[in-house]
Amino acid sequence: MGTFVAEIFVDSMPLTASNFLDLARTGFYDGLHFHRVIPGFMDQFGCPFTRDPLSPRAGTGGPPPGSTFVNLATGESIRRSADGTIPDEHTARISNAPGTLSMANTGRKDSGGSQFFINVGQNAFLDWFSPGRSQHPVFGKVVQGYDLIVRISKVPTQADRPLEPITVQSIVIT
Repeated sequence: MGTFVAEIFVDSMPLTASNFLDLARTGFYDGLHFHRVIPGFMDQFGCPFTRDPLSPRAGTGGPPPGSTFVNLATGESIRRSADGTIPDEHTARISNAPGTLSMANTGRKDSGGSQFFINVGQNAFLDWFSPGRSQHPVFGKVVQGYDLIVRISKVPTQADRPLEPITVQSIVIT
C-alpha cells in the first residue's frame, strides 16, 4: 500500500527500541502481515504466524525463545525469555497518541515481544502510566506517511483482520 518512516526512541526507550531494531535488522518482520486493524484505534503487526495471512494463530506469536539482542544504549546483552518476551520498560512517559508505535502485550507483566501497534487514535488509556490494566510503552513515532497508517486502519476486515492481506515487505534501518 506504500511506505512510511518512523523514528525509534532508542534514547528514551532503549530496551524496547533495541528489541524492535534487532528484529527488524535480522529480517524477522519481513513478509509478515498486519493481523488486526481498527479504524480510529490502531494497526497491529509483528506476529510470526502471520507469514500465513490466514493463520488462526495470528496474534499469538513472538520472537525466538531465549534469543538475545543488544541494548543499544548500554551495550548490555539482553536475553528474551523462554517464550520470547522482554521485560516491560516503564521509563519514558510518552503517550499512545496518533502515529506512535507501542509494544503490544497480553496484559500480563513482561509479555511483550515482537508485536506492536501503531496508534491511529488518541489512546492515552493504554499508557503504562495511566490508571487501569493496559500498559503499553511507546517506543517510536511515524514521522512520514501517517496517512498510509490511517488508510491501513480503514481497509475492509472480518473480525478486525484485513480481508486483503497487507504485507510488510521489509523494514529498512537508516
